[in-house]
Amino acid sequence: MPSSANYKRNYKKEYKNYDSKPSVVKKRVNRNKARRKMIAKGKAKVGDGRDIDHKNGNTNDNSMSNLKAVKKSKNRSYPRTKNARKK
Repeated sequence: MPSSANYKRNYKKEYKNYDSKPSVVKKRVNRNKARRKMIAKGKAKVGDGRDIDHKNGNTNDNSMSNLKAVKKSKNRSYPRTKNARKK
């Protein structure tokens, strides 16, 4: 990354380049499918402030045994050691 004093990052360009990749789109589609599936089963509600967790971490595996509704703070963090390092 350039380090000149007048350098400005182009966040729109960075966002567009990453989020339009086919692998990222596929993962997002599968996460949305999982959410809709849990809503249909009554395990989650629209606007409930919870995330749908893939227990095995594979976003392609949307079987009901692999999904659970959890708080956002629980799902969006990494497991930590006693010294706050990632496991």
